[in-house]
Amino acid sequence: MMQDKKVIAIIPARFASTRFPGKPLVDLGGKPMIQRTYERVMAVQGWHRVVIATDDLQIKVVAEGFGAEVIMTHADHVSGTDRCAEVLSKISEDIDYVVNIQGDEPFIEPAQLQELASGFTSNAPILTLIKQIKDADTLFSVNTPKVVVNSRGEALYFSRQTIPHLRGKATEQWLASHTYFKHIGLYAYRADILMEISQLKPSPLELAESLEQLRWLENGYVIQTIETQYETMGIDTPEDLEKIKKMGLV
Repeated sequence: MMQDKKVIAIIPARFASTRFPGKPLVDLGGKPMIQRTYERVMAVQGWHRVVIATDDLQIKVVAEGFGAEVIMTHADHVSGTDRCAEVLSKISEDIDYVVNIQGDEPFIEPAQLQELASGFTSNAPILTLIKQIKDADTLFSVNTPKVVVNSRGEALYFSRQTIPHLRGKATEQWLASHTYFKHIGLYAYRADILMEISQLKPSPLELAESLEQLRWLENGYVIQTIETQYETMGIDTPEDLEKIKKMGLV
């Protein structure tokens, strides 16, 4: 499924999360969150390597305990992309693509990773997933980044606001009048591009929206989107964890 590409899956995991300290090691049905994420990634065939990237020795010990390869990274990275770039810089071999899977995605569908991998044949610089929005709560939530794309499926813009704005229509008519997409924060970077974008400085649009992918767009990089039919369920806060427990998923 890797389309004859040499692909590394990297799972960034840091202990000192502002909203949920120690999140990667939180117990989910007898396993730490990072292990559940790792096992989902390992369910996909064809990876050259699967690496957990962390700056925390506790995470390293736990991850190596369940058999994962771990590479230690600096503590001052502001994004998973930067952590992935450091890992790539430490690997002395030629790699085609790096896939960034956040460590707080213990319910990621392996099929989503396969969908992302389907774009490797295009040699696109950056690949990511989008999903059609079908409910008003998601459409108008500033916690859910939205994306608009061109006729080739390349991202034009990402925003926490609802885009596009439908002029002349009441907001309750928007979903029935236009197809809206939310962004699924799963990325694949061509290896040479990852090293380039990791050197970019924060950009005005990125700082305005607090969305790192806008930095890449502002600097002229193409982000190719792939539509997924699968829902994601990340865990950002202790409240998210409680919701998942109430749903009986763990």
